[in-house]
Amino acid sequence: SVDFNSLIPDLESQLEAMSVGGLLGLWFQTLVVGLTMNILAICIFLVTYGRMIEIYVVTSLGPIPLATMGNSEWRGMGQNYLKSLLALGFQAFLIMVVVGIYAVLIQNIASASDISGAIWGCMGYTVLLCFCLFKTGSISKSV
Repeated sequence: SVDFNSLIPDLESQLEAMSVGGLLGLWFQTLVVGLTMNILAICIFLVTYGRMIEIYVVTSLGPIPLATMGNSEWRGMGQNYLKSLLALGFQAFLIMVVVGIYAVLIQNIASASDISGAIWGCMGYTVLLCFCLFKTGSISKSV
């Protein structure tokens, strides 16, 4: 969670110093960014939970391909299963790393001198998180 009172301590005084046109522009920016953030939150939710459900399903089906490891003709199926299981584990690790990096980046929005910069910075970091979450699957399978 982000507490804007601690990140931008003089938020109220900055808003009082703005003109009506500036406040309307800021309202429109927050409206657009808020809608975009809700859409990105849904995407992030679907990606993370989808990946975790994929890990559970692949793990629950483990006895079938692992039973083929004893047969020399069917050994490839078990080896391919272990490779995909390790790729899923590495993908879960990458998801944790990406979310950790996102948390550190979000803490740095306090350095923005204006409110608009903080809002757009937060949205930019969230778009970056969503993009990185989509890429974790292909990165882990390629490794």
